[in-house]
Formats: sequence, structure tokens, C-alpha cells
Amino acid sequence: MKMRKPIPVKEAVDRVMHYAKSGKSETVDFTDADGRRLAEPITATNAVPSFNKSPYDGYAFHSHYSQEASASRPARFKVVERIGAGEVPSKRLGAFEATRIMTGAMIPDGADCVAMFEVCHDDEENGQPFMEIKRKMESGQNVMTAGSEAAEGDLLIEAGSLVNPGTKAVLATFGYDKVAVAIKPVIGIFATGTELLDIEEPLEPGKIRNSNGYMIAAQVKRAGAIYKDFGKLPDELELSYQKIKAALDEVDILITTGGVSVGDFDFMPEIYKRLGAEELFNKIAMRPGSVTTAAVKGDQLLFGLSGNPSACYVGFELFVRPVIQKALFNPNCYLRSAHAVLGSDFPKPNPFSRFVRAHLEYEEEGLVVYPSGIDKSNVVSSLAHADVLMVLPGGTRGFSKGDQVKVLLLEDMRGSETFLL
Repeated sequence: MKMRKPIPVKEAVDRVMHYAKSGKSETVDFTDADGRRLAEPITATNAVPSFNKSPYDGYAFHSHYSQEASASRPARFKVVERIGAGEVPSKRLGAFEATRIMTGAMIPDGADCVAMFEVCHDDEENGQPFMEIKRKMESGQNVMTAGSEAAEGDLLIEAGSLVNPGTKAVLATFGYDKVAVAIKPVIGIFATGTELLDIEEPLEPGKIRNSNGYMIAAQVKRAGAIYKDFGKLPDELELSYQKIKAALDEVDILITTGGVSVGDFDFMPEIYKRLGAEELFNKIAMRPGSVTTAAVKGDQLLFGLSGNPSACYVGFELFVRPVIQKALFNPNCYLRSAHAVLGSDFPKPNPFSRFVRAHLEYEEEGLVVYPSGIDKSNVVSSLAHADVLMVLPGGTRGFSKGDQVKVLLLEDMRGSETFLL
């Protein structure tokens, strides 16, 4: 039996990320880009706005002619034109002339401000419309100048950003009818163990249902990749080896759950050896998931996650998720962190770094974190309500209610550029 020496979590992450690579891109129609990661930065193809325009309904004129305006002596302007959004002014304004203008319309030549209807008084003389205003206006007041939002060539959205509804608005504004996005990596999944049953099968003595395979598939989808379910591996070395060897031809990354401890049927270390894969680590100074194992074969990473559900879950989020994000061009590969106040005592000592499945609440004192259930690696129920991993440093004797702790945000799509514990 090869001696297993635990390495720090950060070192394990670094070893994996040394082999992580940016993926490939494809061009898709604008309408099919939702939920994808951009493979290229988005820049402004034109200035926005591309002309001086009005943000309100009102009157456009030159501010110089309103400087003496007051309640007792309003400035009076002849209204020479009316324009709406999408129309181009045909008249240049002269002294004490105004254009009735609608929101989004182009500011006419000779005007440098817009007074909202609410501060103006409409009048008419011999069929000629006039406008009066009792206050002075400043040059540029209520005018959206050309390029004030973005100049042509400005960087708008970085590569790796998730295409969300706001992103779609930007893409449409700048005419990106085709979009370069990251090709989703394919992640193969095997669940190991003769004891496993499929979800629809009735329970039998000594058997359990395969929760890990379905859980990892959902985590893969949440991370933005595609999963390929290869089903279950029995506790048979040769058959497992042959199936894993064949599966590597169909995937970018391979995950197995279980078979990485030191039991008689934990075959993954031997399978990695037969494949000619280089083992990166086989024990990590963490709870749960200390037996998490990773190997590399050529340009493919193989992850042996624990068969215990909570340990399996944590192992994916810490080590597999950032590799997927790298393949999706996301510069913020790692889970984003925050600080929260512990909402209840956690007296369990921590010889190793501990990642507790937990949930956040927004309370009067700010972010408060609570464990979401029983903190044992073989417990599955605590995962259902977990939206964060509470990070408790190793070498501590427990924590008390009110202590400040760090949390890793599981549902956050933005991520972090660095791995922070």
C-alpha cells in the first residue's frame, strides 16, 4: 500500500490547475447564446449614444437665452419644430427658438440643453406655438452626449463572462448577431460500487441508491459543462479498467465516485497505474473528502472523488469546478468567498481544514451562516439546503456562535480570480 501523505488544500488545487487549459470556441446565433460563456471580449462597434439625444420629453434650445429667466420675467421661445425618437431634426435653432423633443430624439443643431415639459409653459400666438420657462438652464443640462456611455472600441464585456439578460441587451445594442462562446467541455461520470442501485430500483438488503452520479451530473451542469453518464462500475478491477479506458476517448475530463480509499475493492489507484496516468495527489488535509484523488493522462484530468456524498460534493466544487471554468474562458475560476457570522455553535475540533455544508441568511447583523444539517461525510440530507461551504481552518477546537467565518458561495456565477481560504 502506497503511503498516503496529506497535502494542503491550496497545494492540491494548484496541482490540478497546472494542467487546466482554456477550451475551444464556437460561433452561435445571438438567440442561442443564453447561459453560455463568452469566448472573446465584446467591444463597442459604435459610440453610444451615437448622437446627442434627449433623456426626457421637453424642449431643446440654447441655454444662453435662458440666463435672465425668472418667475417674474420668463424667457419666451418660438417652437419651430417637433421631433420624436428616430427622427432627424431639419432645422438649426437660432436665438430664442426651441424644438419640442421626445425622449430619445436627436438634439438639433443650435441647442445645448433640454427643459422637461414639467418646467415649461406652452403658449400660442396667431397659430404659432411658443414655450416659456421661468428658470435658467445650464449648457449640457439634460443632454446625453454622443459617446457618453461608450466610445467605439471600448471594452464592454470580458471574455469568460456569462451571457445573461443584461449581456443580451449589450450584444443587441452593438449588433452582435453572432457570438463566439466557449464549447462546453464533456465530463464523464462513473459511480463505483456493486452496492449501488439505480433511482427507480427498490431497495435491497446491503444496497443503496446511486445518489453521487446524479448529484455530480447536476454539479457539472451548474458549472456550465456537459455530462456523459457511463453508469455504474462493479467491484471488479479488470472490467472497471476496460470501461474507464474506453470512456477516456469520449470525454475531456473523467470523474469516478468511490473506489479511492484503502479498502479491498478500492481499485482506482491501480487503474490509474494501468492507464499510465500520473497521480497528482491521493490525500488532502481536509474534511470531508481527504481521500480525494486526481491524476493526469496526456491532457486529460481524472478525478477520483470520495464515495461519501458530502465528501464527493465538496471535492467537485473545490477541484473539478475551477478546471471547468478555465475551459470556459472564465478568468474567475474559483468559488467566490465572503465573510459571515456563525449563527450557531460548531464545537467539533478541526485537525484539518473543514468545509461545512451550510446556508446563508440575511439577518439584522448582516450575513449569518448556519450548518445545513449533520456534518458527516456520508450524510446526503445536509446537501439539499446548502448554498455555501463554510470554511473552518485546521488546528482549531471548534467555533462559537457569533464568530466570523469565511464562506464559499456555491450558487454564485461570477467566481473569484484567486483561490481564497
